Amino acid sequence: MTNRRNFLKAAGIGLAAATVPGLANATVPGATGKKNKFDFQLGVASYSLRNFNREQALDMTVRCGVDRICFKSMHLPLDSDQAEIKKAVADCKEKGVTLYGGGVIYMKNKEQVDQAFEYAKTAGMDIIVGVPNHDLLDYVEEKVKEYDIKLAIHNHGPGDELYPSAESAYNLIKNRDKRMGLCIDIGHTKRIDRDPEQDVKDFSDRVFDIHIKDVTAAKPEGKTCIIGRGVIDFQSFLKAVDELGYKGTLALEYEADGNDPLPGMMESFGYTKGVLTML
Repeated sequence: MTNRRNFLKAAGIGLAAATVPGLANATVPGATGKKNKFDFQLGVASYSLRNFNREQALDMTVRCGVDRICFKSMHLPLDSDQAEIKKAVADCKEKGVTLYGGGVIYMKNKEQVDQAFEYAKTAGMDIIVGVPNHDLLDYVEEKVKEYDIKLAIHNHGPGDELYPSAESAYNLIKNRDKRMGLCIDIGHTKRIDRDPEQDVKDFSDRVFDIHIKDVTAAKPEGKTCIIGRGVIDFQSFLKAVDELGYKGTLALEYEADGNDPLPGMMESFGYTKGVLTML
């Protein structure tokens, strides 16, 4: 009971902190006033805010106390010219948000691969969260080397014929350029009844990005829900991520409540920060 009370107290601190800019980065306030340092940072996968324009998405990201974002195409179209991309980057800087990546970006032919890498280069992105067709992996590897931009393959769980699991992607890239890796979506991982924590451990040498979310069930019918209300053990998961020395972003991809995602996002970040406070 004491541990539960301490956790709920910390989770409450985290929920309050969710609205304070800067506290979602690598520093999380401790219950004793000390600061616990982590190698990773918190961010937003902008698909969470798909029904809002770019300015609104950035404003809501800031309201969550987060200053990192990975843009989906509705917030920065893939066919944008240089002027539009530069404008998007400037918009992010004005809000104090780092545009660290783009995705999920599907790549079904070489032209789409070329477009993705030019897009990321122009925006100064560190990473492309992508889904390239298997027959394009050789070409994608050439582009990774040419542009020096990381590719993180995203798993989509049940029904995904290309990359249902992180393992299915890892097996195809483990012997390729070390800038080819994974974006592990832990919700989709859980929906195929795999252990997200174990996958992050097993494939840690190639985990560049992590999409965090909770789900209602460890089966295909499982739906996205507020972190802490589903079946993923976030206390154990976040402890493992910390112990592995993960240096990327934990990007919240909140797929529920498309027209009103902010309350669920803020509670999810609050719960996450509460867990981190207890580590």
